[in-house]
Amino acid sequence: MKSLLRNTLINALTLFLIVQAVSGVHVNGGLLTYLFGGLALALLFLILKPILNIISIPLNIVTLGMFSVLTNVIIFYLLTVFVPAISITEFTYPGTSYAGFIVPKMFINGFFAFVIVSFFQSLIFSFISWVMRK
Repeated sequence: MKSLLRNTLINALTLFLIVQAVSGVHVNGGLLTYLFGGLALALLFLILKPILNIISIPLNIVTLGMFSVLTNVIIFYLLTVFVPAISITEFTYPGTSYAGFIVPKMFINGFFAFVIVSFFQSLIFSFISWVMRK
């Protein structure tokens, strides 16, 4: 129960940070929506992710583990289905340049928006969990 509460709060914080960083993620509501979304994510990762990982073992072997990213994408798609106040849509990255490196303006479609959000969620969740362990 303690780990479910901790994961719920970390996922809610992760959702908040993703909304701030990625323009294609929208949460209609306040703190309760973030908490409910965090709870839904925690339950989906707790219940559904092991099932998806077992089903996708052959694809993970063939792709050397890269298919596991798509299991996170499926979980985020289901989050938008179960919590209609959270939506992930396509967006346009404005581009940037730093120290001679230029990333041009580009359009991110719906599928890759889910991929980017799942990548950021994994990164932020791992960082927060690492900080809390120290």
